Amino acid sequence: MHVAVIGGAGYIGSHVVLALQDAGFSPVVFDNLSTGRKENTPCPLFVGDICNVQDLETFFTTYRPQAVIHLAAKKSSEESMRNLSLYAHVNIEGTINVLDAMVRHNVKTLIFSSTAAVYGQPQYVPMDEQHPTSPENFYGATKLACEQLFTWYGRLHGIRYAALRYFNAAGYDLRIKHPEPDPNNLFPILFETVKGKRAAFTIMGTDYNTPDGTGVRDYVHVSDLARAHLLALTYLEQHPSLVCNLGSGRGYSVRECVTAMQELFGTFIVQEGPRRQGDPAVVLTSNEHALSTLNWTPEYTEIRDILLSMAHVYFLKNESN
Repeated sequence: MHVAVIGGAGYIGSHVVLALQDAGFSPVVFDNLSTGRKENTPCPLFVGDICNVQDLETFFTTYRPQAVIHLAAKKSSEESMRNLSLYAHVNIEGTINVLDAMVRHNVKTLIFSSTAAVYGQPQYVPMDEQHPTSPENFYGATKLACEQLFTWYGRLHGIRYAALRYFNAAGYDLRIKHPEPDPNNLFPILFETVKGKRAAFTIMGTDYNTPDGTGVRDYVHVSDLARAHLLALTYLEQHPSLVCNLGSGRGYSVRECVTAMQELFGTFIVQEGPRRQGDPAVVLTSNEHALSTLNWTPEYTEIRDILLSMAHVYFLKNESN
């Protein structure tokens, strides 16, 4: 079965490709390589852009996929607030282009990379799929807009979809040799600090209503996320569309992550700064829906295991990053 992985050269996409191959699928990747790396793509790669309708038409005509996993997007919450038109163009218009290509080529199955950012400020934790959606940034708003589009494409064109709302993806498969470029997530920044690429690590906010005063987040290993995409593909063969949270269901504070990093890889300078505007104290998901629908539970829940899985991409002797 040919599965199109749109954005399959990126961080999460490259892990989805590996999971598909391990399960006997034949993934084909569509990626513009703006942030993806072809070195992490061990399958056919078509270099194209979701904002280019002809690129998508050529790709679908050439490979004739039977399902689509769509991960391509701009994803910086901060940048999205400065450049609404760019994020609307890529994330919303680009997704419409993917959907229209699916309609033209009679592809009925879509797995979508959504985000916990659709929820905005937590009104309760752990957050389930019934939590109100009120994004705090335009990135989250674009993902929610795409989910709303899917209901119409499902109603009018018979597309079945699974919108997988990721919490904080982390970790690496040992087969991935090159890290994501220009990271702005906690763990890659910690590794860059350990290596000396950053002079110090700054904890943004130490006065939250949490046990140690720093923000608590739900970190889910990227290989667990990848496995959920396969389960969603199988689920949609006999079930209706699905919206599902994906997280570890366990929270770690920033200070706990810093301590684990230093215990494993050595000390570095840690500074304290003010809170970032809009950052909640605790973001934590419930996995009950993922368990009941997809039979999915995360295998990696210990923060030390997630950190150890990342070491090889940052400490390779002949790395080019």
